Amino acid sequence: MEFHMKECGIQTDLQFGELCVSGNEEHGYRPFQLMVASIAGCSGSVLRKILEKQRADIEDIQIVADTIRNPADANRIEEISLNFTVKGRDLDPAKMQKNLETARNNCSMIRSVEDSIRIVESIEIEEMDG
Repeated sequence: MEFHMKECGIQTDLQFGELCVSGNEEHGYRPFQLMVASIAGCSGSVLRKILEKQRADIEDIQIVADTIRNPADANRIEEISLNFTVKGRDLDPAKMQKNLETARNNCSMIRSVEDSIRIVESIEIEEMDG
């Protein structure tokens, strides 16, 4: 990846378009937003792949990510909570929890930061009608 310094941040061109990163939301994505999105996106994608391999009847997966930051230490991210809601049919809660653990173990983004950022995950199931 190649980045170019702009007046209000940095910019790169990627396959899906231009990415602007700035500490000011008026000029681009904030770095912490990209960090959280990377972790949620990776974990969610791995979970989806696991469920597809199991041929689970899934309608939707939603992820709500909350962060705890430390303003006394450069506003570093100390914790990211990922709350998954899986909508589908005939989903076993124990199996879904196991799938979430497997996804965590196979998510490269979580594995990259797990020694410096606490990652907390939970999963809820919304059973859809037949």
